Amino acid sequence: MKRIIRAFDCVLSVLLLFVFTFIIYGTTRMPDKMVVRNAEDRNIGKYYSISSISDESVDFQSARSVGINTAELKFLGIIPVKNQKIVKSETKSVYVSGEPFGIKLYTDGVIVVGTKDINVDGKTVNPSKDAGIEVGDVIISINNKRVYSSDEVEEILNDNNGKDYVICIKRGEEYKTFKLSPVYLQKEGCYKAGMWVRDSTAGIGTVTFFNKEAGTVAALGHPITDVDTGEIMPILNGEAVETVVTSVVKSGSNETGSLCCDFLSKSIGGLDKNTNMGIYGSFNKKIDLSAYTKYEVASPQEVEKGFAQIICTVDDKGPQVYSIEIIKISYNDEVKNMIIKITDDKLIEKTGGIIQGMSGTPIIQNGKLVGAITHVIVNNPLKGYAIFAQTMLEESEY
Repeated sequence: MKRIIRAFDCVLSVLLLFVFTFIIYGTTRMPDKMVVRNAEDRNIGKYYSISSISDESVDFQSARSVGINTAELKFLGIIPVKNQKIVKSETKSVYVSGEPFGIKLYTDGVIVVGTKDINVDGKTVNPSKDAGIEVGDVIISINNKRVYSSDEVEEILNDNNGKDYVICIKRGEEYKTFKLSPVYLQKEGCYKAGMWVRDSTAGIGTVTFFNKEAGTVAALGHPITDVDTGEIMPILNGEAVETVVTSVVKSGSNETGSLCCDFLSKSIGGLDKNTNMGIYGSFNKKIDLSAYTKYEVASPQEVEKGFAQIICTVDDKGPQVYSIEIIKISYNDEVKNMIIKITDDKLIEKTGGIIQGMSGTPIIQNGKLVGAITHVIVNNPLKGYAIFAQTMLEESEY
């Protein structure tokens, strides 16, 4: 009898360990928010599902605008794991591109990219730093005059007779005002403020999709940041233009390659939004969308580990389909939702893996758009991160 009890205890312990393991996994790794299309869309993988939702409780609209319900996530449909936010959304389709494009951006304000020490009478001073101005600050106005370009800042600062400047900057979400006292350089016969500024940038990326319903274009899947400060560049306005691929620099061990392109004069559209989830704008209505393939956007829980495909352009043949593998899915990371691996020998031969310029490359799985490549893993260029397509869709409609 004791043996039977011990065996029963052992089996029960193993069973409880199994259940608690899946509960802990579900609590930490399963999504905190779930996008559903209908009341039957309830499963997340093989073992987890949510309690039923009433179709009448929330109208089916864009995911950004609907109210949010909650439902209980359950293991094996029985054991409660955690509460989830439920966002009900219509099934949406977009036109997938995979073409490279040129990026031209002008900032909303002028970014401080560096401060400079100045030698005056044998002493080292730094007027901008001493005033409290930091690298990454965005200059909004000088002496209550709004500034939009580095030329304007230079002109105002050079036109000085020794008086202080009142400089308004934006730092993160806060606005601050500083008094900057320039110093006079006898050798140059002028006053200096000791700062470097930038008002524009250019680059290359890949168009993920055109959202005809919202009239928007979505690309990159990550923000454009200043090369010196690493801060997200605030957009005043920008333009996306067509490009022609001229060459490819292959990625190697600890070295990221790049896509080399010539900018053309034909506009794809205007850019007005630079976010953690990519860059967005309005597409040129002259674009023939019938030339692109229309795909339904998958919800995050529809994405699976395993075989998938990407559509990208790495030569003069235009967008081509290449095979990849989705090796990890992270539901609760804001943007690093997947880790993917390039498995297509033809693409590896051409690029060595993921290269600069491929950001925004659309990922297709089971006939749906599931995401876009965002970053390469530098020490292994065959691998990279990707963002869910649903996230980019919501951002394009917001």
